[in-house]
Amino acid sequence: MTGPQDIGTSRHEHDHVFLGDNHERNERRTWFVIALTAVMMIVEITAGTIYGSMALVADGWHMSTHAAAMLIAALAYLYARRNARNPRFTFGTGKVGDLAAFASAIVLALVALLIGWESVVRLANPIPISFPQAILVAVIGLIVNLVSAWLLREDHNHHHGHSHHHDQGHGHGHSHHGRDQNLRAAYLHVLADALTSVLAIVALIAGSLYGWIWLDPLMGIVGALVIARWSWGLMRDTAATMLDYRQADDPLEEKIRALVIENGDRITDLHVWQLGPGHQAAIVALTTKSAEKPETYREKLTRHAGLSHVTVEVNALPVEAA
Repeated sequence: MTGPQDIGTSRHEHDHVFLGDNHERNERRTWFVIALTAVMMIVEITAGTIYGSMALVADGWHMSTHAAAMLIAALAYLYARRNARNPRFTFGTGKVGDLAAFASAIVLALVALLIGWESVVRLANPIPISFPQAILVAVIGLIVNLVSAWLLREDHNHHHGHSHHHDQGHGHGHSHHGRDQNLRAAYLHVLADALTSVLAIVALIAGSLYGWIWLDPLMGIVGALVIARWSWGLMRDTAATMLDYRQADDPLEEKIRALVIENGDRITDLHVWQLGPGHQAAIVALTTKSAEKPETYREKLTRHAGLSHVTVEVNALPVEAA
């Protein structure tokens, strides 16, 4: 009988670093976008104060909310990297980004709420608009946000893998598939700003040509609804990751079953969860007729299922059952 393997007696030391492939690159880009946004924010608030433009001042303070949200993302990258090998984090700091993204999703929802409320107020109580100046502000803001969005885009062409093998049925492998929710949160903030700029430009041009002052706040309501939907999607996905929620028809679970079940074997316990961007873990307990050792199954799973952390328990079937 091959009994459960004690993962604490591994003959090889191993770490639990489950950060995303481009963690440091994404961190650098996020800090750069924060600097770019902060500079633009200061310029707009200063110019608006000097020239008496409320449009410039309002847009500057609006950009400050997104800069603050992106600061959450940048600090999460920094904290996760510095504590990646801190043993007090049982499975590493790969989920710190998801926690930050969840917080950013809440900020994004508040931004949508504020935009929606301000738009409703303006729709009920229209105010005069200085169209040339407002259009200029919106165009400059759009350019800044498009540059920021390009910097924060996800690189989907970077896929490679390697695995580390340890004895005693406890294995590590690294698959490079998965989404960096922290980067996605920062990206959605600049995308939300870009969307409001595009809608504002359309509304302002139409307003300047046809006098449709009501179109500007109406576009604000549309933008608020779109941003709220993005916020909900980000909140839902990051909460699922933090709570280790997986779909019933998870393809990874089916792949694990296909790899280890053969000749009457059966899985008695299976847990699969995400450790960080592109890193999945599994605990597998199975009952088998064969005399295969846990490391045999572990090596198969790390090699063919792309798992980053595997714990395998093998129990032999009773003689009468076999």
